Amino acid sequence: MPFLKVNKINIYYELHGNPEKETLVLSNGILMSTASWNYQVSELSRHFQVLVYDCRGMWQSDHPAGQYSMEQHADDLSELLSALGIERAHIAGISYGSEISMVFALKYPQQTKTLMIFDGVSQIDPLLKSFGDTWVAAAEQKNAALLLRVTTPLNFSEEWITKNEKIFPILEEKYKHLDFDAFIRLMESFFHLNITEMLPSIQVPTMVVVGEKDILKTRSYSEKIAELIPGSEFYVVPGSGHALCLEKPKEFNSLALGFVHKYADNE
Repeated sequence: MPFLKVNKINIYYELHGNPEKETLVLSNGILMSTASWNYQVSELSRHFQVLVYDCRGMWQSDHPAGQYSMEQHADDLSELLSALGIERAHIAGISYGSEISMVFALKYPQQTKTLMIFDGVSQIDPLLKSFGDTWVAAAEQKNAALLLRVTTPLNFSEEWITKNEKIFPILEEKYKHLDFDAFIRLMESFFHLNITEMLPSIQVPTMVVVGEKDILKTRSYSEKIAELIPGSEFYVVPGSGHALCLEKPKEFNSLALGFVHKYADNE
């Protein structure tokens, strides 16, 4: 399995597709792993080189002690790209990964060709913090079943839940292998996010996307981000809850594909 040491920790990563093509980075949501991007990798790697990875504290990468931060995640990604010989990339992510992506674009504009923000926020308002507190409470009990119960209605639309009941025992089994302490550190990193006032300084081409039925990180967050980033494009995906890459993979892929093609050099 491929690992690289960056910022004194081992980061797990996968590269898919043609290395002669431009690179698209996909950063995980907080409970996702590289495998969560299968719908995207299978399609998008036909057109680009796709980089997926677990950030520090997630799954196969190292879970060092101490506080995490979005800036630290951005530093890790910057070093990972440099170690792989990738000078500039199209930076995308969903939820926690989209917030890493925004901080990365702010801190490393020279490495950012385009920015794609799926179901993200730039600050934590009281209702979102309250939702997050329930996730932390379940993790503090190291209770995989409870964590699944409190996250499911916020991550998925009712229609998707109804159609995919068989997946939830699989998710519960996966969550049993979660490093709950590291997950709590990731949540604390998220709670400290506050970059709204910095967004106008993002100067790279940007696309902001939100699921119509996202009740966790609602449309108002994405509208604010799109309003503040100069020249950004804004899209709402009908019928999707928060986990847009899983609920509406064709729509996700179409949006990402079109946006990268628009700004790619080697078409």
